[in-house]
Amino acid sequence: MDILRLIGYSISKTVWFIRYVDQTNIPPNDSPPFLIVANHQTYVDPVWICLPLRRKIRYMAIGDAFSWPLIGKLIRYIGAFPVSTTRSGAISAMKESLKTLRDGAVLVVFPEGAREFDDGELLEFKTGAVKIALQAKVPILPVTISGGNRIWPQKQRYPKLFRRVTITYHPLIDPAEMYPAPSDEEISEMTGQLKAIIAGEPRSISSSSAAE
Repeated sequence: MDILRLIGYSISKTVWFIRYVDQTNIPPNDSPPFLIVANHQTYVDPVWICLPLRRKIRYMAIGDAFSWPLIGKLIRYIGAFPVSTTRSGAISAMKESLKTLRDGAVLVVFPEGAREFDDGELLEFKTGAVKIALQAKVPILPVTISGGNRIWPQKQRYPKLFRRVTITYHPLIDPAEMYPAPSDEEISEMTGQLKAIIAGEPRSISSSSAAE
């Protein structure tokens, strides 16, 4: 994995001028498990996000990707597991997510569920990531990917080269600490606030009672 990280960083630095911001917000390697939640702009996002981390990492990927030549084997090797939009697929993904976190690994989730378009506007965030964090009682590390929409957005078959991408790590937030028993409305509210942080509009995630 260290060799793969070195290769990944060398390619990303040379071809996409990758830049990392606020890496000090990443928990230490010996810290308890946490959830990484990021926007999704390219197929390379999981690699870019995880290059600075030196610990076991897993992430969700669309089921179809596992049947792609070479890519399918590669993503499975680096810790991906399939997720689908069916009810049974969602339940299976939730179980695998909780098992991953309880085993001490880091889990990467993209709440948009698909790559953004070339305008870089964030898609709707699904509530699954917040639900996982609440159920597993782990904090969330919000991550913003900027510039990837000019590299490999939806409806673009191949990635463009020599464009800059920036990965920004925000301070940890802990939904389980703020909302011990949240309602569906509060989960949706937390998801919206998480999206705002990733979009570059920092707002604290806090319960209604705390605000009062």
